[in-house]
Amino acid sequence: MYSPQNSVNRLNYHGVYPWPICRLGQIQAMSLMDALACGSCRHIFTADLERQILKMSDRQPPLSWRWNGQNWIGAHLEGVAWNWGTWLLAVAFITLPTTLIGLAAYTFPPDPSSRLSWLPQVWTGLTFVSHLVLVVWLVMEFYQFPLRVYLRVRRQQWLDHR
Repeated sequence: MYSPQNSVNRLNYHGVYPWPICRLGQIQAMSLMDALACGSCRHIFTADLERQILKMSDRQPPLSWRWNGQNWIGAHLEGVAWNWGTWLLAVAFITLPTTLIGLAAYTFPPDPSSRLSWLPQVWTGLTFVSHLVLVVWLVMEFYQFPLRVYLRVRRQQWLDHR
C-alpha cells in the first residue's frame, strides 16, 4: 500500500499511504491543496510533516495518527481520554440489565409446559445483545469508523479476488 516513490518512509504530500481507520483504502494528496484525502470515503486529512502526524480535519476534536515509516500508530483525540471509569460504565451498561433480567427469569421461572417457556432465556439474550450493540455503536460513532465504506471495500476486494 505504501508508494515506492517515497523511499525515505517519511510522511509527505507525494506518497500514497494506507487509510489509518480501516487500512483498506488509500490516502494521497489532494490537487492544489496541502491536504490528504481518502479514495474510499470523504474524509480530509492534514499532515504535520515535522512531527509525522496526520489529523482528520473534518471532525471536532480531530483524530490523529503518527506515521512510523510503515504504518499508522494510534487514533487519539486531542483533549479526550478514555479512562477506566468510562470502560467500567460501558461494561456495567451491558452486564447489569442482563443480570437483572436473568435473575428475574431464574427466580420466577415459567411453567415448563407453557408455550412461552423459552421467552425468559431469549429475553435475557436479547437484552445482552442489544446493550452490547449500543456500546459498540457509540464507540464507532465516537471514532467515526465508517462501517458501510469498510464493508463496501471488503466486498469489492472479495469480488475482485474471485
